[in-house]
Amino acid sequence: MDKPGYFISIEGGDGSGKSTQIQKIKAYLEECGADVLPTREPGGTPIAERIRELILDPENTAMAARAEMLLYAAARAQHLEEKILPALAAGRTVLTDRFTDSSIAYQGYGRGLGGIVAEVNRIATDGREPDLTFFLNISPKEGMTRKKQQDSHELDRMEREKAAFHERVYQGYLALAEESGGRICVIDAGQPPDAVFAEIKEELDRLFGFAPRRG
Repeated sequence: MDKPGYFISIEGGDGSGKSTQIQKIKAYLEECGADVLPTREPGGTPIAERIRELILDPENTAMAARAEMLLYAAARAQHLEEKILPALAAGRTVLTDRFTDSSIAYQGYGRGLGGIVAEVNRIATDGREPDLTFFLNISPKEGMTRKKQQDSHELDRMEREKAAFHERVYQGYLALAEESGGRICVIDAGQPPDAVFAEIKEELDRLFGFAPRRG
């Protein structure tokens, strides 16, 4: 039986550079011989992608906070069962753009739903957490400025929330990192992308047992 693979999540507010760093992480791990499966939340499977469309559609302004929380959890349960767990069992490294921490930050802190979000997600995931999480730390103001500067990007329903909402989300991430017992690695995302990845690479080398490289 293959050795179970590593489960890594990338977290951060909008505009924190997650997509760029995921590409760099994937390329580096594959260069080192890992079999990497990149994925995202909400989404990652056909059913979960349908739920994603529903959640992020800017027209769905009437969506209640608890409904939003449950939809995210439903998408996550499907994603985990259909894609993440089989890949890990086959020895692949799963690299996901967001996981449970996003729900706790966005719905628990941002929407003010509190501890119920973590409880619902424990049910959705059967308590499964990533082996390592990178939180790309950037202020909501700077992140949204970056997001709005992207060519042809139409803001989704979550991105269109007011600044106060995004600030609560940000504070939620900081609290989660403090309480994570080392699982969440905080990275200064205000640096140039290569400097951000240099910090990420140190943690990856530690997790995988790679010999540190120069350059």
